[in-house]
Amino acid sequence: MNFASMDDIIDFAKQKEEEAANFYDEVSKLEVFSGSRNLLEGFAKEERKHYDMLDTIGKNKKILSDYTFKWIHDLKRSDYMTDVIYEKGMTYPDLLRLAMKREEKALALYNEMAKHTEKEDYLKIFKMLSQEEARHKNILETLYDDFMAAQGD
Repeated sequence: MNFASMDDIIDFAKQKEEEAANFYDEVSKLEVFSGSRNLLEGFAKEERKHYDMLDTIGKNKKILSDYTFKWIHDLKRSDYMTDVIYEKGMTYPDLLRLAMKREEKALALYNEMAKHTEKEDYLKIFKMLSQEEARHKNILETLYDDFMAAQGD
């Protein structure tokens, strides 16, 4: 992917976040169990937060320079799982696996994009997006670990 400007990168990332939010919204409407529906709606809300953050940065690039980077520990749970395709009525751990794999792929995309740029401002936005996806992946993997531990696994 070649980007001519920061705005191109931001628009691309906003599109990805919007696609993710729409996916979670669509599948949440298919769920009969309120817990699963609420979980998926929460995922959509998180993706919309990313979209809003990107939209704000697109309007005010100074925000990017003020962004705080911190190391997000990777539990790597999803790295050892196969892809999950959404099916109506999926169990809670399956929904978590689905979301973990989606976050893992988004993280990999932004990390790969960062490897292929030499422009400092492009690199910073890719790193910021990677950190946000890594944070979500960590949250989901922790939820999964906690749930499985409660099941005796």
